[in-house]
Amino acid sequence: MLKAGKKIVKYRIPIFIVSLLLLIPSAIGYIRTGVNYDILYYLPDTIETMQGQDILSQQFGTGAYSMFICEGMENKDVAKLKSRLEEVKHVEKVVWYDSVLDLSIPMEMLPDKVLKIFNSEDATMMFIIFDTTTSADETMEAIQEIRKISGEQCFLSGMSAIVTDTKELADSEIAVYVIIAVALSALVLAITMESFFVPVVFLIGIGMAIIYNLGSNVFMGQISYITKALTAVLQLGVTMDYSIFLWHSYQEQLLAEEDRKEAMAYAIEKTFKSVAGSSLTTVAGFVALCFMSFTLGMDLGIVMVKGVVIGVICCVTVLPSMIMIFDKVLEKTKHKALLPDMSKLSNVITGHYKIFAFLLAVLILPAAYCQNHADVYYNLDESLPKDLPSIQANDKLKENFEMGALHMLLIDSQMPAKKVHEMTDEMEKVDGVKGVLGLESLVGSRIPESMIPKELREILENENYELMLVNNEYKVATDEVNRQIEELNQILKKYDPNGMLVGEAPCTRDLITITDKDFQVVSAVSILAVFVIICFVFRSWFLPILLVAVIEFAIFINLGIPYLTGTKLPFIASIVIGTIQLGATVDYAILMTSRYEKERGGGKGKKEAIQIAHQTSMKSIIVSAVSFFAATFGVGMYSNIDMISSLCILMARGALISMAVVLCVLPAMYMIFDRMICKMSKGFKEAVR
Repeated sequence: MLKAGKKIVKYRIPIFIVSLLLLIPSAIGYIRTGVNYDILYYLPDTIETMQGQDILSQQFGTGAYSMFICEGMENKDVAKLKSRLEEVKHVEKVVWYDSVLDLSIPMEMLPDKVLKIFNSEDATMMFIIFDTTTSADETMEAIQEIRKISGEQCFLSGMSAIVTDTKELADSEIAVYVIIAVALSALVLAITMESFFVPVVFLIGIGMAIIYNLGSNVFMGQISYITKALTAVLQLGVTMDYSIFLWHSYQEQLLAEEDRKEAMAYAIEKTFKSVAGSSLTTVAGFVALCFMSFTLGMDLGIVMVKGVVIGVICCVTVLPSMIMIFDKVLEKTKHKALLPDMSKLSNVITGHYKIFAFLLAVLILPAAYCQNHADVYYNLDESLPKDLPSIQANDKLKENFEMGALHMLLIDSQMPAKKVHEMTDEMEKVDGVKGVLGLESLVGSRIPESMIPKELREILENENYELMLVNNEYKVATDEVNRQIEELNQILKKYDPNGMLVGEAPCTRDLITITDKDFQVVSAVSILAVFVIICFVFRSWFLPILLVAVIEFAIFINLGIPYLTGTKLPFIASIVIGTIQLGATVDYAILMTSRYEKERGGGKGKKEAIQIAHQTSMKSIIVSAVSFFAATFGVGMYSNIDMISSLCILMARGALISMAVVLCVLPAMYMIFDRMICKMSKGFKEAVR
């Protein structure tokens, strides 16, 4: 690597020019990468609810759907508005009272349960069906057009409306996330590093790596809006260490080498060895996300694995080139490091190791309990501000029509009418079900079948399936609606073993089941991967147990705090945070352990080796953790999307907790288990007497 380092220094200007030119295709790739704002899209294709969605799309031409509420409007005005809505591009059909009967016929002719669906005291409701999927750009454009056509007394609800609002909110905030992360990171670096210009060089170098990563996502076709929102912030946080390592290595080499070019070449060699090793644990954490059945994890995992690898490459190519090019400016802007000497604090911590060991023993089980019992939510509405149009519309549905989630039944079109009626009657007795509507129930006995409009029949029936709607009063992702879905499925399968219950609530119920398993799988994979990496790094079977246990303790504390504060977390946070925190912060423990191994293996006594390891690594760990905290905390406080805000707050808090646990608890583990470490670790055997 030394030869490569010398070539990088020699060709620093061409490397910097090429790195700037690569920003052009990266920017084009970023612009052309699609973004998916529908979380339910990432459910496995093999589950019945997703297969049912495909049938609706392919056989009924039904993609997304929305409920449209009009308040204080006469029927003739509603009919005119309905006609305008039908002209909106990608609106397949609009179902209202006049889809069943002519406006000249009194509404009282409709069955009572149908009448209640379309009307409340001062409001009426339409059912809008789109010919494109929930999160398609065309659907969102249609939603925006519908909102332009309708007035303030109209409200558009449904998953597509939520997705549209999420897109607008996320797109308006993402640029601010980057500004906040960069500003706070620059502040931390200016305080902790020896030059005021260092933050500029670091952030330009990392910024290039982030743009390369975002541009390369074009090969994936599309990414989740959560991945898009978090990539820059997360990549900045987890790869900042690499830049710090290079700078410190360069400063050390300058003390031994008069030639600055030679010093940088040696710095590149040493940095690559340390960064390549430490980045493996971070990569392992993100790779673990790819084992999720809920493929949002794979989406984030792939992007961040690329980000870490690109970050390492840029650290040993682009960053050294920039440091050499701006070397004079860096020297002129040098200042005394503002971090105080921490040797006294280090002595206090290592001298009172029994207290920290006691705290670990006492707190680890309660922390694990709190982490396992923290409350999470799956309803995507809860992650958004309450003043968004789609959230207000959902509230109107509940207020005016007592409507919660709307389910859809797909049954065999050849099922005898008698069995359909029996099934419908049985389903309507299930708690929370307000009505089951199909062709038979929609028109009732008072209207001849010959009077059913052709377009209405096409919406609800084809040669293979009949579509029925289940109206209920329970919200998505509640225990009540999940029990209701289970009962409805039992009834459905009794009458039609191949029948399907689909919709947002059934999909969300599957999401709950799948992500519960994903949490266990991802945790196991990430722990095993990090364990194996540490085994090879230290040639030890015992050290991985200690290091992983220490970081897992920090994770338990981080994810247990919401239980104590009564805070509900978005479901995705409980899955990915543990993995990210383990992969990104176990490096703190590895850094200290490496120095402990060097000193103990070199013949120093237990206490002296631990004190040296602690004192020499303390400042680096603090700078790294505070940099990670700075990159994520500001975004967490700013974001109005709780799913992003919660993830960033948890990552920020996790960095500080891991820092505190490593600095306070890990030395205690060295003290207590030193003899066992030496016996079971190859690099420590020389120290055993």
